[in-house]
Amino acid sequence: MDKYLIAHDLGTSGDKASLFSIEGKLVKSYTASYKTHYFHNNYAEQETEDWWEAICRSTKEIVKEIEPEAVLGISFSSQMQACVVVDEKGNALRPVMIWADQRSGEQMEKLTEKVGADRMYEINGHRPSASYSIEKLMWIRDHEAEVYQNTYKMLLAKDYIICRLTGKFVTDYSEASGTDAFDLKGMEWSEEVLSAAEIPTDKMPELHASTDVIGNLTAHAAEELGLAVNTKVVCGGGDGPCSALGAGSTENGQMFLSYGTSAWIAGTSDEVFLDKDRTLICFGHVIPGKYMPCGTMQAAGNSYSYIRHAMCGEEEVTAEKEGGSIYDVMNRLVEQSPAGAKGLVFLPYLVGERSPRWNPDASGSFLGIRMEHEKCDYIRAVLEGVAMNLGIILEKQRENGEIQELVLTGGGAKGDTLSQILADVLGVRLHRLDHVETATSVAAAVIAGIGVGVFKDFSVVDQFVKREKTFVPREEYKPVYDHQKKLFEKGYECLLDYYKMSAEE
Repeated sequence: MDKYLIAHDLGTSGDKASLFSIEGKLVKSYTASYKTHYFHNNYAEQETEDWWEAICRSTKEIVKEIEPEAVLGISFSSQMQACVVVDEKGNALRPVMIWADQRSGEQMEKLTEKVGADRMYEINGHRPSASYSIEKLMWIRDHEAEVYQNTYKMLLAKDYIICRLTGKFVTDYSEASGTDAFDLKGMEWSEEVLSAAEIPTDKMPELHASTDVIGNLTAHAAEELGLAVNTKVVCGGGDGPCSALGAGSTENGQMFLSYGTSAWIAGTSDEVFLDKDRTLICFGHVIPGKYMPCGTMQAAGNSYSYIRHAMCGEEEVTAEKEGGSIYDVMNRLVEQSPAGAKGLVFLPYLVGERSPRWNPDASGSFLGIRMEHEKCDYIRAVLEGVAMNLGIILEKQRENGEIQELVLTGGGAKGDTLSQILADVLGVRLHRLDHVETATSVAAAVIAGIGVGVFKDFSVVDQFVKREKTFVPREEYKPVYDHQKKLFEKGYECLLDYYKMSAEE
């Protein structure tokens, strides 16, 4: 009987379940979508039952044609910085505050006052931010006292699912390093931060390596997923560190760009790397003993989705008639606009911003609008604006060493149009992987395989991923983008007072 591994990529828009053979072949995948509820300017929530239903539906779909006993293990890559509060039975007590939720600004400020911004960054590789889990838990304590009193543990996204599957309350080091309450060098919960946050350590989940087997499926979970009770559940990791493994970034200095709903430029490091301006963040890697310095922006693919819904109704109709993707139609429009979008600048801060601004009050803007600008220019400006924001992150990464090339991965990087714009604006060679949407799933499969003992080490990832196409920056566009980058930076600076006033409403 052939043997298999299941990888779940629990993302922002849905759960993608992938069935891999132990030889590294992707056999089948299925995505079950769910909604995010955005409200009150900077609130962003999801429902745990939506997650669970998606996990069950996607798993059943990919195992229809195999024997349940053939699945050796199941593991995860998931969205990070969520805050899931559960009781002693693992029941969620409220909707999930996901990574994009930034309501806990007051709690962030209190934590900063007590610990200090520099000290926070030194301890856990992250500055205090409303994006992170511990500040969100503080908000629940301050605003939903009854919920907090009934909270047994705070879990992260995939760890809630693991709890449903095994009854265990755990997380891995990579996920823990995205909570703002983790001692990155000591690889343990930070008593200093938790004490300042006034959060008892026993409310935090038990720490594990990504490749640790947490347990077997419970009988109920096995029935719900269509699997056998002897299927092993392996801890897995956060989508950021998983994307590093899935991009083949396993050795010191290997860098990559992951482009999805959000986007990040990151890499693998043998040591904790913190830049002088605290722009970057640093995670624990899913590979033991390694770290992942990273700059993560909030709205990359989200920005393109926004402009699609706001301006591209006509293109939706065209795509439907052609039987193709709306983004292919939009990309054709982009090609009608020249590099620099005739001077139009887009600031991609639709849900505030983490790297490089660390400003939850920032908002999106088009700057320099003139009568000559057409729809094609607006769409191109969105892609260029995201790329320019990533360019600031890239410059901070260069404090740790020279970077002339990046591996490109992520579901948003499928099109040649975007990939070439990224290469032109960033000024580096981009090597796009052959299956850009599967990098995090590949990582979860590798983690599962190591956990159950069918893979020896992380080098097996080279059997899963290959470079599909290389994009070289076009020198003739460099003067245009050098000018646009100056406008981009000046535009943000000029709007700082506006952001503050807008947040006070």
